[in-house]
Amino acid sequence: MLRFTRTPVACAAAALLAGAPALADDFVLQRVLVEGARTSQIGMTDSASSGTVGAKALEQRTVYRPGELLEATPGLIASQHSGEGKANQFYLRGFNLDHGTDLATWVDGMPVNQRSHAHGQGWTDLNFLIPEIVTRLDYRKGPYSATDGDFSSAGKASISYANRLVSPLASVTLGQDNYARTVLAASPELAGGNLLYALELMKNDGPWTRPDGYRKINAVLRYSRGYANNGWTVSAMHYRGHWNATDQIPLRAVAAGQLGRFDAIDLSDGGEAERSSISGSWRRTTQETASALSAYVIRNRLDLYSNFTYFLNDPVNGDQFAQPDRRVTTGLDGSHTWHAYKSADGKVASDMTVGFQLQNDNIFNGLYDTRARRRIATTREDHIVETSGALYVENATKWSEALRTVVGLRANHYRFDVDGDRVANAGRASDSLVTPSLSVAYGPWQHTELYFNVGHGFHSNDARGTVASVDPKTLDPVDRTPGLVRSRGLELGLRTVAIPKTETTLSVYRLDFDSELTYIGDAGNTEAGDPSRRYGVELSNSVRANKWLTLNFDAAYARARSRGGNPSGDRIPGAVEGVAQVGLTVDRAGPWSGALRLRYFGPRPLIEDDSVRSHASLTLNGRIGYRIGKDMRLELEGFNLTNRRDSAIDYYYASRAQKEAEAVDDIHFHPIEPRTFRLSLTKNW
Repeated sequence: MLRFTRTPVACAAAALLAGAPALADDFVLQRVLVEGARTSQIGMTDSASSGTVGAKALEQRTVYRPGELLEATPGLIASQHSGEGKANQFYLRGFNLDHGTDLATWVDGMPVNQRSHAHGQGWTDLNFLIPEIVTRLDYRKGPYSATDGDFSSAGKASISYANRLVSPLASVTLGQDNYARTVLAASPELAGGNLLYALELMKNDGPWTRPDGYRKINAVLRYSRGYANNGWTVSAMHYRGHWNATDQIPLRAVAAGQLGRFDAIDLSDGGEAERSSISGSWRRTTQETASALSAYVIRNRLDLYSNFTYFLNDPVNGDQFAQPDRRVTTGLDGSHTWHAYKSADGKVASDMTVGFQLQNDNIFNGLYDTRARRRIATTREDHIVETSGALYVENATKWSEALRTVVGLRANHYRFDVDGDRVANAGRASDSLVTPSLSVAYGPWQHTELYFNVGHGFHSNDARGTVASVDPKTLDPVDRTPGLVRSRGLELGLRTVAIPKTETTLSVYRLDFDSELTYIGDAGNTEAGDPSRRYGVELSNSVRANKWLTLNFDAAYARARSRGGNPSGDRIPGAVEGVAQVGLTVDRAGPWSGALRLRYFGPRPLIEDDSVRSHASLTLNGRIGYRIGKDMRLELEGFNLTNRRDSAIDYYYASRAQKEAEAVDDIHFHPIEPRTFRLSLTKNW
């Protein structure tokens, strides 16, 4: 059976809507979400840009890699510019989020974003996900909730694993490019609870001339007792993967016939990643209160070897660099909600939630010049201890059948302690920030709600930038960066189910950042950016045409501009402008099922004056399934069915090939994979 996770906000919503907490079994609650809330979330959310995607809808998606599961969030794009084991690139609301900055990602109550990371701030590696045991995805866009902190200004995605499976499963998948994957999962009863286990083994070479050689092992073990809103869990997870990488290549070399689209320049690029965690959660819900407590310990390890400029800086050895990162992350989160009724007839209900979040990262990372993964020089080495704490209070009040409000306030404090190989770049710093938020939902009509959201958020900068005095390569003086950078968001939205079997949401937003300050891991220094502003509009439409056919259409447009008077221009390189998805899902059509999904990833400016732009990409993925008897099904998945020769990602910068006399400014791209098929056989018992 599947797990329903009750966050403090969800507890508040349940109390406001029902007047009493639900004590049903997890699977019953999950069915309500999948078959009910997907067609009508009226009264369930506080903005037009937030929602829930249940296990059934996630299962019906065709994903090439685990991180693409987040594309169930309307308007979000997950891409890749390197080997399969590397963290995805993400795009949302006019942001090139790099590997996760400003997109807070949580899995089973644990943060995935890694701050002060060797390669990039907010590094988000989702390769440890096992989709077969994911029970729901909750998403929220904009800084409009006091429960959300670091990296959540553009959005937040929370993935929950199941406590119990409907039945055990075993799955085998074979595909082109030496792809093979097997999954085994079950949740037998044990000592009054359930012991869930899942094991995934996978290999994939990809279409690259130099095979990815990606190999991974992934395991989850969880014991749970009680229910999602009244019970506890203890979980252990472990993931390990290693790969070769075909990074982006220069367009000029492909146009001249010097490189094929799937060729690599540095054949030794790649990496190895490992993640292990132990976590626990406890929840208690009564008529008057709801309490939650969770704790986690996460050990992450990464060895990453990259070469993006080839022979620009070192004509002899090449420009490959290594970014090792070792860290142990610990955290403790807790909340308590009081349910109250302010009028004698119970029509005015209010929930008051107080909570805290504590996190500590003990980090060892560095930046080295390498050749064929052999270290030849050191740029910097650092030991970082980054500690944060937050207190928040949030009040959710239902004033009438038509009007609800959520008012929140969050206080954040960060401490940065950096001990490096250069005294000028070592030291301690701290920063604090208070972020208020307000959400208003008004439903004057039975099938339509209007939303107004305003709030402040933030993202943290790399700890090394808060204490640095000199550039580690040139030794030139640099300005220190603030630890926390404030964002300000404003949104108007609408959600309606006035058309039968159809849910439509529309939102218009503005999001400002005090600066685009960031730590550039590839160079080992701090780069100061201008303040920025983004406007955007998002439309999402879901139609349950009949019992076996569902149609979806999502589209988003964003206008991103820097506001600091940069003489080079006000465009933000990589800022996504337009994205869209059209989906068709067939289910319950006898033994047959299937889906088609067309994804549009719009053009982006690649430099500040907008004189160089990327091209749009269009990808059609699909699947068709056939149920063999009661407990077995066969499924064929197809990716890039039209076999388009588009880019997965584009950059514009200077590089130099080994035989070139000087550097050349050029577009560097990573192609999408050609048409690929995978066949899966799944057995339940």
